[in-house]
Amino acid sequence: RNFEDKCRRLFMITHHFDSITESLRSMNLPEPEHPLFYVNVTERSDDEAVTSQLDEPVAISNNFYTIAFKKILAGEMQYGRTKYDLTNGTMIFTAPRQRVVVRDVTIATSASIFIHEDFIRGHEIQQLFKACHFFDYATNEALHLTPKEERLILTLFESVETEYHNNPDQFSKEILISYLDTILKHAQRYYQRQFLHRQEMVGGVVNRFNRLLAQRFEAGSFELEGTPRVEEIAQELNMSTRYLSDALKAESGKTAIENIHLYLMNEAKNLLLVPQMTVAETAYKLGFETPQYFSRLFKKKVGQSPTAYQAQHYSH
Repeated sequence: RNFEDKCRRLFMITHHFDSITESLRSMNLPEPEHPLFYVNVTERSDDEAVTSQLDEPVAISNNFYTIAFKKILAGEMQYGRTKYDLTNGTMIFTAPRQRVVVRDVTIATSASIFIHEDFIRGHEIQQLFKACHFFDYATNEALHLTPKEERLILTLFESVETEYHNNPDQFSKEILISYLDTILKHAQRYYQRQFLHRQEMVGGVVNRFNRLLAQRFEAGSFELEGTPRVEEIAQELNMSTRYLSDALKAESGKTAIENIHLYLMNEAKNLLLVPQMTVAETAYKLGFETPQYFSRLFKKKVGQSPTAYQAQHYSH
């Protein structure tokens, strides 16, 4: 059944919307008051929750950013759900042209902001959008809020909605952007909390990451397939590359590639001290294409060349 579901999702048609207006029309909603910006907040109790009637999963993508808060009570979103998150509100961030799959989702309170790229183009907040890696997160990586965080985020969404419906003037856009700035910065803070919280619940990401590297190394994968790539490790851990790197950074202070290099250099030190092991043999065993590249990286990370490291050990 899981395999059939994955195949259906892989080959399903994606419904793509070029504009905010086109997206709203597809949902039978009124056109936006601003063609490049839209916000809607709908608060319902759990008893008033609405379920989308979808027999099959539906894939959607847009030509604009979305920031959404959803109180999801049941259903399936490929963007991210896990069992222990069902009682809390969820924030979902998508970048232009990112694909999201939805099926039979039951939602109580819902709040959404749509921001076209042209609305923030040339403004300094555009750099903040680019710096927020969570716009590129994927499966099981939505932001799950505590009740206290829910209340604050909903208040911010409501403030955006109030300003959106005000008569526009010379201050309107800057005020809307200031609210967006605040929401994104709170999201950054909450993701840091989530990384640490999930570390306690499911085990440290660094430990899982290093265990996987060790398994691949011991199986001879490095020598056969080359040095491990972040994308491959992320896929095996069921994470996007962005989320994996951010989670590792939060836990260890180092990115995914930095953690891979750290693992490789530690193994290199062990191999270089094996009697009769050459620098070239060490490089190929670790998956490097050339001994020269391995030697450059080793010297950069360790502070001396592989041959100098060997000589220093043998001199003692």
